[in-house]
Amino acid sequence: MELLKQVIDELRPKKDVVDKCTAVLNSINSGIKKKKIRAMAVLGGSIAKGTFLKNDYDCDIFVKFSLDCKKKDISDLLEKVLKDFPKVNRIHGSRDYFNFKLNRINFEIIPVLDIKKAEQAMNITDCSPLHVKWVKDNLKKNLRLTDEIRLAKAFCKAFKVYGAESYMRGFSGHVLDVLVIYYKGFIPLLKNAVKWKEQEVIDFNNYYNGNALERLNKSKLGPLVVIDPIQPERNAAAVLSKENFLLFKKSATSFLKKPLKKFFEKKEITIKELKDKSKHKKLVLLNVKAFEGKEDVVGSKLLKAFNYINKNLVLNGFTVYDKGWKWDKKKNSLFWFILKHEILPESLKRIGPPIKNKENVKQFMKKHRKTFIQGKRICANVKREFRKPEELIKFLKKTKYLKEKAKKIEIFIY
Repeated sequence: MELLKQVIDELRPKKDVVDKCTAVLNSINSGIKKKKIRAMAVLGGSIAKGTFLKNDYDCDIFVKFSLDCKKKDISDLLEKVLKDFPKVNRIHGSRDYFNFKLNRINFEIIPVLDIKKAEQAMNITDCSPLHVKWVKDNLKKNLRLTDEIRLAKAFCKAFKVYGAESYMRGFSGHVLDVLVIYYKGFIPLLKNAVKWKEQEVIDFNNYYNGNALERLNKSKLGPLVVIDPIQPERNAAAVLSKENFLLFKKSATSFLKKPLKKFFEKKEITIKELKDKSKHKKLVLLNVKAFEGKEDVVGSKLLKAFNYINKNLVLNGFTVYDKGWKWDKKKNSLFWFILKHEILPESLKRIGPPIKNKENVKQFMKKHRKTFIQGKRICANVKREFRKPEELIKFLKKTKYLKEKAKKIEIFIY
């Protein structure tokens, strides 16, 4: 398709990005040599695979430590090597890693053990270089797939279903690598995706001989099951949400019916667009200041705050037509809710237990003075606590739950 050729040309990055990453890699290896540490730094992620996108990349560097170091704190060893780099941050996790920004590139430096097979791993990150090797080995067999993976990434980013972080619950880069290689292209992936059933199994090496759902741990199942070619006991797509699974299928169907360039263009919604979209309705905008911390943790807190507010709006009788949120991955986040333009009645009907449950009816009547029977249940009209959405949100702002999730929330009504 001519369209895909045009898109690929726009997605291919400049070679100087790899050169800048390689320069940092060489500096780290020089530092390792000076400290006489038994380790070696190698490029990782999409930079190493050659599948990164123009103007949309980070650089992962894995520092592979000899297995002799498995009883040592390899994060501490790596920190000594990185002390000469500017503004290096130590990120705490199951094994601490480091990040810094240089030449407009975000670098993540991850200490791993130099394992030869997955069974030797002491930490999940130890397998990452093996994943990179698997992808590179398969791309060597079919170099065309490098650009096909770029198409899949751009497609998923455009629909906000890319990223395995807990606040995204989308397709990871590794899962897209496996899917494109498995189906031998982007269009074949889409054509198969529209036919996916829930708990579709992709088993590249046929490790489970068609019995993956029976043999895998139930906690690892999800709407899509992608057997990791390196760690077959792992579902690489375990974090994918049902919502994002269905959105990907729907987007694939739409593209195949009418292929357009916009399917690969990441669009950030603006306040003006939200105002236009919410004509004759009420638009509630929340400027939310995030706490500092690890991206995945902060993002998860913001997502929980968003869901908490939405759930309470619905529970309190407000009609939510549309909702969404975005975050700059730093301090600023925007939540929006498009609601029915109304002031709710002063009272609401609370439905109690069935009248045959005498003890529960008795307790209900103690809580509510004026009750009545409707159908086979006891009911009461109670005074509504919040008649406007802004009143409810002002109350929620003061709750311990939201105070722990967001630093500050400002409310704007249109």
